[in-house]
Amino acid sequence: MAAKIKKGDYVVVLSGGDKGRKGEVLKVLPKEERVVVKGVRLVKRHVKPSQAEPEGGIKSFEAPIHVSNVAHIDPKDNVATRVGFKVLKDGKKVRVAKKSGEVIDG
Repeated sequence: MAAKIKKGDYVVVLSGGDKGRKGEVLKVLPKEERVVVKGVRLVKRHVKPSQAEPEGGIKSFEAPIHVSNVAHIDPKDNVATRVGFKVLKDGKKVRVAKKSGEVIDG
């Protein structure tokens, strides 16, 4: 199955505590059906001092959220939209915003 949301896409959160916030997708976890969005669902973790983190302390991270709770942002109107697929004349399959018909990647 083709991915409707990919790394680097701009999405808006549809539900939950961060509803309405927009951000860039940093990571996609397809087996878990989750995405990590920059600046959304920040959680704090206590980190022990190590060679990588000599200071340790409390660090903030973006936690993954379910892919059904985010929607792609339409490149034309800057609002939430669904994503469809279209085959161009040269045979290339691209993602298309359902609201405006704009090609998302292309």
